[in-house]
Amino acid sequence: MKTVSFTDFRKNASSFITAVEFSKTIILLRRGKPIAKVVHFSDKNRKTPSWKKPGIGLQIPGSDLASAIIAEREPE
Repeated sequence: MKTVSFTDFRKNASSFITAVEFSKTIILLRRGKPIAKVVHFSDKNRKTPSWKKPGIGLQIPGSDLASAIIAEREPE
């Protein structure tokens, strides 16, 4: 992790952004206090929310569920 003054970042932004592209992290300082963290962006870290994941299917061996329900509803 590298710390850089905001003024220095403005003057050499291109070289700092290139460093960030290669997974370097930069902390920007203004008047000696940290104001921002510049990190490499990656889509790989995003996870699929649980509500978008496929659920488990209910299966009855030997027949499908709809047939089992219909057979159970019919009077004998």
